[in-house]
Amino acid sequence: MTAREGRAGRARLAVLALLGSVLVPLVAAGLRSVLWVLAGLAGLALAAVGVWWALAYTGALRAVGVALTVSAPLAVLALYGAFGMLAPALLSLGLWMLAVTAARTALAPGRGGSGQPAAAPPHAAWILMNPRSGGGKVDRFHLAEKARAAGCRVVLLDRGQDVTELARRAVADGADLLGVAGGDGTQALVAEVAARHDLPFLVVPAGTRNHFALDLGLDRDDPATALRALADGVERRVDLGYAADRVFVNNASFGTYASVVTEPSYRDAKARTVLRTLPELLTGEEASGLRTRVDGTPVEGLQALLVSNNPYGRAVDAAHPGRRERLDSGLLGVVGVRVGSAAQAADLVRGPYSRGLLRLSAAEVVVETGTDTVPVGIDGEHVVLSSPVVCRSSPGALRVRVPRHSPGAPRPSGARADWPRVVRLALGRGGRGGTAPAPAAPRRGQAAAGRADAPGP
Repeated sequence: MTAREGRAGRARLAVLALLGSVLVPLVAAGLRSVLWVLAGLAGLALAAVGVWWALAYTGALRAVGVALTVSAPLAVLALYGAFGMLAPALLSLGLWMLAVTAARTALAPGRGGSGQPAAAPPHAAWILMNPRSGGGKVDRFHLAEKARAAGCRVVLLDRGQDVTELARRAVADGADLLGVAGGDGTQALVAEVAARHDLPFLVVPAGTRNHFALDLGLDRDDPATALRALADGVERRVDLGYAADRVFVNNASFGTYASVVTEPSYRDAKARTVLRTLPELLTGEEASGLRTRVDGTPVEGLQALLVSNNPYGRAVDAAHPGRRERLDSGLLGVVGVRVGSAAQAADLVRGPYSRGLLRLSAAEVVVETGTDTVPVGIDGEHVVLSSPVVCRSSPGALRVRVPRHSPGAPRPSGARADWPRVVRLALGRGGRGGTAPAPAAPRRGQAAAGRADAPGP
């Protein structure tokens, strides 16, 4: 079976599953199925209100919020079960999830790279390794030994060392490739040095989340496979993001999340710190009111803002971002949240259509507050920058070396399915190529969902 036939088959599966997700409730309840859908949405809205009360307040209202968050979905499930609609609803939901997954994989670009010529192996590769990252992945996967066996000079990082200065020293000593085995924050520091000197950059996913490695198509479960790029690798030009003079490979977060991570107790007691600090940040005197300009367009009243190096496929939070289909669009992704009441929290159930959610792409984002400094979470690391903070993209700034037989863009796990295109593909009217073309980057300043100038709901 050719790649085109496989994609057409997945497109047909997606269309059939989508039709099934609509027909199942219609067969079970007829036109009353619309009322059952509305009941389910009402339960989700009440749960969203409960989450808002639980996070934004303390005392009795927080207790009521927790109870509502749990009881609203359970009440809907009990109602469905009492009227014999639980099984059809679950089946319909399962078919819809299958439809969306099949549609996205049908349109996913093929993983290129194996046909590219291999890049010349480095003669003086330096790799900085953080033995504490990822719970000790450097030792667990014997990364230092394997890198030395591949001819690399390995530097094991100690606490308090200046990572940027070590990378600069490596360049001064003649390094022709810089690599990092560590978290995204450490990778960003070395990536900046590599980009400044136009040197290849090697990512070894030895951190906890490794979002950058994930979007490069690397194997996070076996970080040692990234070392294959030394002998049999290809290069990709990818963008870097800047918040003022600080590089980020993933994202820079402002507002509520950035303020929470400034707390000394955050790393050791995340949940407790969040519950303790959020009420004041969301509804108290310290409630964040970010003033933002997205490609010159003002946006007021955001409580949280995430600026990413290339747009994510769906709305995200800083701790659990989605996937980026491209790392070379030359644009920043912008996700903002504006929630000030229970009604606005309920409106978030509408997802990308909610007026409390902002999604854009831009070349430049300017963030300022009423103070001289702004707390920022850059790739998970807390920093304080002078206000205003100008975020920009540096297109194609970084030469990333990846294994020749594994690079490529990730499957679009978070992007919306393009149903007209899926239907054409299912009917055999898709493109002629063996692989689907890469998705077009959103135009500068174009809203993916929401509007930059939309007032609060």
